[in-house]
Amino acid sequence: MEESRVRDFAQRYAAAWSSRDPAAVAEFFARQGSLAINGAAPAVGRPAISDAARGFMSAFPDLRVTMDQLVFCGDRVEFHWTLEGHNTGPGGAGNHVRISGFEQWRFRRDGFIAESQGHFDPEEFARQTGRGRSRE
Repeated sequence: MEESRVRDFAQRYAAAWSSRDPAAVAEFFARQGSLAINGAAPAVGRPAISDAARGFMSAFPDLRVTMDQLVFCGDRVEFHWTLEGHNTGPGGAGNHVRISGFEQWRFRRDGFIAESQGHFDPEEFARQTGRGRSRE
């Protein structure tokens, strides 16, 4: 996929994460596409991807995802992002969280994501949400 189309795709993808509509995120994936986060078992298929997105959207009702940059790596694209919101969902401590990470995408020929490998610092995420140990 050409760079300008990927850039438009990525901007719309970030907007979908910020939309509070988990199905909108899943629509960027092939029907049997996958999303894995920090090496966990992947969510496979649009319903499972929608559930994964719903988890973040529930935890952060004011979730906002912005695109930081795209990095083109052969047949893959890295979508670098920043997530920001207040962890006021079920079990949340109400903390403001701002964390950056990236997804490494592999596209199908039809322009949908076949596979996404997401990465962010889990210790920093735990610290900001109040679920980590304090480091003194």
